[in-house]
Amino acid sequence: MQKYGLFVRKMNSSMAFRNLQLDLKRKKLIQPTFLQKNDTVAIVSTARKISLEDIKPAINLLESWGLTVEIGKTIGLEDHQFAGSDEERANDFQKMLDDPKIKAIWCARGGYGTVKIIDKLDFNNFKKNPKWIIGYSDVTVLHSHLHNLGFQTLHATMPLDILKNTVEAKNTLKASLFGQAFSFKIATSKENKIGIAEGVLVGGNLSMFYSLLGSKTSINTDGKILFIEDLDEYLYHIDRMLMNLKRNGYFNNLKGLIVGGMTSMHDNAIPFGKNAKEIILDIISEKKFPVVFDFPAGHLNDNRALVLGKKVELEVGKKDTSLSF
Repeated sequence: MQKYGLFVRKMNSSMAFRNLQLDLKRKKLIQPTFLQKNDTVAIVSTARKISLEDIKPAINLLESWGLTVEIGKTIGLEDHQFAGSDEERANDFQKMLDDPKIKAIWCARGGYGTVKIIDKLDFNNFKKNPKWIIGYSDVTVLHSHLHNLGFQTLHATMPLDILKNTVEAKNTLKASLFGQAFSFKIATSKENKIGIAEGVLVGGNLSMFYSLLGSKTSINTDGKILFIEDLDEYLYHIDRMLMNLKRNGYFNNLKGLIVGGMTSMHDNAIPFGKNAKEIILDIISEKKFPVVFDFPAGHLNDNRALVLGKKVELEVGKKDTSLSF
């Protein structure tokens, strides 16, 4: 009887997890409150170190939008390459999560380090008072974790990049934060796979997805539209990461794939034989969903904002591609 009881508890636990995943697929993810003038945005670093001087353009930008800025303690901190120790970075982010006057948290830069603090964070207060979490690259850890908790987040440029960003990158960030409607219409790349899809948008940095596989932060892509981008990777490693995602079922029930910047890719002395686009098309060759390349998001100056966790419509045509929220 004891063994039977243990089996039932394990089965119930497994069923509860599956039901949670099904519930996330069925329901709308919670949208944090849009910003208004005089709201406060916090700037912190969850990864690499950064100086106050580096984020001044971003402070000026937020203030020009009528917002107030609170600077986290991690700005200016140094622990080798990190913006303070794991504990300091976690504590700084936790403070902003728990502070009800903070309406959005803007991660100052990427690099590496967010995964080292994610399990130290407590999102209970965030669930009661959700706020926009903003960033890209290494911030994919937060996007994925919060997606699994049922919340929308904002994949967008970061303070370190503001001086080199296009007007469109900054305008889509503002529109996303203030709840203004916007959509995308871009020229179609010759490698695109034509088609129409609808689903919840998920995504971020390919290397981060690869590193999160097998953890509770790894996302379920069933019935969704996936966005990926990456920077400074060897082509054989792009292939290896995508093969791992494929073997983990990331593409099995996908509705559509959006590929942003695959920036500054490298090859070996003996060439791999395919570029990044060709690798992607080879990995998903048997899939029928639409694919768009050269989308203006990722490690690009024209890094336009994407609301992750929101339902979108993707139409990849012969002449142009549109993405509507």
